[in-house]
Amino acid sequence: MKRGSGPDFEAYAGDLFGEMILADSAAASNAAPAEKRPLSRFVPGAAICAIAGAAAAWLAQNYGVPVILAGLLIGLAVNFAAADPRTHDGLDAVSRHGLRAGIVLLGFQVTAMQVMAMGIVPFLGLALVMSAALFAALLAARVTGQSPAIGLLGGGATAICGASAALALYGVIGRERVDQAQFTLTLVILAAASAIALIAYPPLTQMLGFNDAQAGFLVGASIHDVAQAIGAGFAVSDAAGAQATVVKLTRVALLAPLVTLAALWIARVQPLPEGVGRARVPVLPGFILAFLALVGVNSFVPMPPALAGHALTLSKTLLLLAVTATAMRTRTDLLLGLGWRSVMPVLAATIASLVAALAFAEWVI
Repeated sequence: MKRGSGPDFEAYAGDLFGEMILADSAAASNAAPAEKRPLSRFVPGAAICAIAGAAAAWLAQNYGVPVILAGLLIGLAVNFAAADPRTHDGLDAVSRHGLRAGIVLLGFQVTAMQVMAMGIVPFLGLALVMSAALFAALLAARVTGQSPAIGLLGGGATAICGASAALALYGVIGRERVDQAQFTLTLVILAAASAIALIAYPPLTQMLGFNDAQAGFLVGASIHDVAQAIGAGFAVSDAAGAQATVVKLTRVALLAPLVTLAALWIARVQPLPEGVGRARVPVLPGFILAFLALVGVNSFVPMPPALAGHALTLSKTLLLLAVTATAMRTRTDLLLGLGWRSVMPVLAATIASLVAALAFAEWVI
């Protein structure tokens, strides 16, 4: 959990790495190490998340509601529970570790042959979608009188993986170029855009008559958040979910190269004052490397079909809990205080990525 500079200002944002973004990271890093606390501190948050997840599963089983979508909506509906500090540890742990473990287990569903079968054409489609998002965000920032750094933050986060990419990009952009309030608001906008996409994109693919490959590419290439992109794919079908996983995690794998290029570009177009050091460029997180390792094992070592089936069920369960916990930790009331200019870079990038992904899926795949 991170606190802003204003009084009583708290922003919660679940992201791929599972960090809660603090408005004053320097103060957090200098804080004294916390005392060891009992494991029972995780129980309240994990229990309420499990209850919400069970309710989502019941709705999915009895009324045909996509389970990930149900978890998101129930989490948003009961996010008042996150106001109780006793739930924070459990919700944060579920959001962080559930998402990581769920993605790692998806490695049982993907092989290197599937990735290669995707071919150069879909990869070029990904490059087109990501470029469209970046260009649209930079253009929107310029038109609305904002700095290139704000456009880069919104466009890069949209192009890769939402709040996680925003965190990585903010590490090289720096608070001197984008203040803490703008960064926090960007996280909220990204979360809202991903939530809307999760609700709207699966029905859109069905309305357009897309097959599994087209639907998987669309949601994997255009939805920001990893859990929601994969969840949207599985909301269409298991085959579309597997395709969305490959497409989305290919985007995630491009995080480090994008951040490196972003650091070089922003230093040229919006240089910092003299004496300010350069930020460290992050590398791929460990759970993505674990996913890639499991894909490698799955590609060359025959796995029992039952194992893949159980792994998929467990992965879906963990992703459901992670999405539900993230929704419960999202401060939706902060959306009411957003100025329209702050919304524009992410909004423009979201629309551009959707249009580019739709066009590519319709005419190329």
